[in-house]
Amino acid sequence: MRIEDTHNKNIRNIDLQVERERLIRVVDSDPSPKPVVVLVRPPLMFAAGAIGNEIVPSIGLAYINGYLRKHGYTPVLVDGQGDAHNRINELPEYPGYQYQGLSFEEMFALIPPEVEIFGVTAMFSAEWPLTRDLINALKRRYPQASIVAGGEHISATAEYSLRDCRGLDYAICGEGEHIFFELCERIRSHQGVEDIPSVAYIDEQDQFIYHSGVSRIRNIDAIPWPYWPEGYLEKFWASGKSFGVQTARDMPLMTTRGCPYQCTFCSNKDMWTTRYVMRDIDDVVAEVKHYYEKYQITSFQLYDLTAITKRKWFIELLDRLIELNLPVEWSFPSGTRSEILDEELLRKLKKIGTSYLCYAPESGSEKTLQDIKKQIDLESVLKSIRSAASIRMGTRANFIIGFPEEKRSDIFQTFWVALKCVFYGVDDMPIYIFNPYPGSALFSESVVRGEIVLGDAYYLSISKQNSDILNFKPMTFNKHIPNWELALYRLFMTLACYTLSYLVRPERILRSYRNLRTEGRVNTVFEARLKGMMKRKKVK
Repeated sequence: MRIEDTHNKNIRNIDLQVERERLIRVVDSDPSPKPVVVLVRPPLMFAAGAIGNEIVPSIGLAYINGYLRKHGYTPVLVDGQGDAHNRINELPEYPGYQYQGLSFEEMFALIPPEVEIFGVTAMFSAEWPLTRDLINALKRRYPQASIVAGGEHISATAEYSLRDCRGLDYAICGEGEHIFFELCERIRSHQGVEDIPSVAYIDEQDQFIYHSGVSRIRNIDAIPWPYWPEGYLEKFWASGKSFGVQTARDMPLMTTRGCPYQCTFCSNKDMWTTRYVMRDIDDVVAEVKHYYEKYQITSFQLYDLTAITKRKWFIELLDRLIELNLPVEWSFPSGTRSEILDEELLRKLKKIGTSYLCYAPESGSEKTLQDIKKQIDLESVLKSIRSAASIRMGTRANFIIGFPEEKRSDIFQTFWVALKCVFYGVDDMPIYIFNPYPGSALFSESVVRGEIVLGDAYYLSISKQNSDILNFKPMTFNKHIPNWELALYRLFMTLACYTLSYLVRPERILRSYRNLRTEGRVNTVFEARLKGMMKRKKVK
C-alpha cells in the first residue's frame, strides 16, 4: 500500500470516529421539546407446542431508536418479548395458540402517560392477530397518541392492516428509520403527511392514501448504529436467547441491507425492493470492535438477508476481521447464498471463528428451483456444504416442500439432496411446508386465484403450519398432493434426516445431551429450540 493511501485511510478512520462521537453525544440544534415516542414490540404469538420459535433482540427497533436519538429524540423501548422470556400465557380468544412475554397490562405499566407517538414493529404475518389487538388496546388506553406501524407484514399488507386495525393511524412501508423520523416531525408540528414517501393511511373519506412506493435510504453509512438500552441485551444473555447457535453473549449485527434476488416465495421485494447495499467496511469493523470492548461479546450473529453475495467486498471484510483477531465466534443463521462460498472463503470464515453457517438450497429439484426463480446451482451448493463440513464448521440446510407446481418426484429429489447433506455432515436440517407469505409473488398469485382470503384464519395457519410438526391438516397450496400427504412427507423427512445425522456421527448424541443439560452454549439451532422449549415448560 502506498504511503498516501495509508494516510487517506487513516483520515477516513478518524472521520468515522468523529462522527460516531458526535452521534453518541446526540447534539441537536433544535431546542424545542421533542414528543415522547414509545417503540413497541408485541409479545411472541405461536401455536401451542411449537418448538420453532425463539425470542431474540429487536435489531429493527434498535436501529429506529438510534436514528431518532441522532435527531434529538429519547425514545422509550417497551419490548413485550424483552422480559418474561420463558413465560407462557394462554390466549383464550385464539384457541390452540399462546403468547410468550409480557401481558398488555404489564406493557402499559412501562409506558409514560405523556406518550404522543407509538412506533410498533409488525414483522411477521403469523403474529398479526395479537399485534392488531395490542395496537387497538394502545389506542383505547392512549387515545391522544398517534400509532405508527412498520415491518415486513405492514409493508406487504398496508391497506388491509389499516382497515383491519382501526387503532392504527399510519403504516410505513419499507425501510423505516428516516421515514419514521420524518413522520414524527410532521406529527409534532401538526403538518400534513400526504407527501411523505412510503407512508400509508386511511383519510377522513375512508380512502386509502399511499404516496409513491417504498423508499430506500441511499447512504446507509449515515445511519447510526443500533441503540441498545442499558441492561436490554443482558436479559437475553441471562435467559439464553439467540437467533442462531447460543453462546454466552451473542450480538446481533447487520453488514448489508436488502437482497438483489427475486425468489417468488420471498417477501423481501415489498420491504427492501431489490436494491442490495453493503456497508462501509471501516464502519462495520469499528462497530464490531465497539461491541466487543463494551459488552465482552462472545459471538456475532449476522441478521443480514443475504450477507455473502459480493465476493470482493466480503473478502475484504473477512481480511479486516482476521486482522482484528478478536476471540469471538461468528454465526450466519439466516439462509445465505453459496455462489461465492468456495474453499478459500470458507477457510477465511473459519479463521475469524465462524461456527455456524446456514445454506438455503430450498429444493433438490431443478424444476422447482426454476419455478421459484431460485438462481442457484445445486452441485455448487453441495460442494460448498461438503467443504464447510470438512473444516468442522457447523452447518444448516433449509428445504421447503409443497410448492404449487411440485409433484411427488420433485419432493423425492429434495429428500435425496437432503440425505446427501446429512452424510456430508450438515448439523441442522429443517424441512418446511410451503406457505405463501404476504409480499411474495406466489402470495399474490394465490390471492388472485382465490386460494387466500386475508383474515385471522389465514394468519393463524401460518403460525401453525411449520411450528407444529404433528399438524396433519396444514393449509397447503400444492396442485397435485393433498395436505395430509405433504405433512407426512415433512414428518418423515425431518425424523429421517435428524436421526441419520446422529447415527452417522454418534458423538453428536453426547454433545446434544451435554448442551441440553447445562446452561452453556449450544451447537445447533435444533438444540437451541429444544432447550428453549424445556425452559418454557419449567416456568409454566
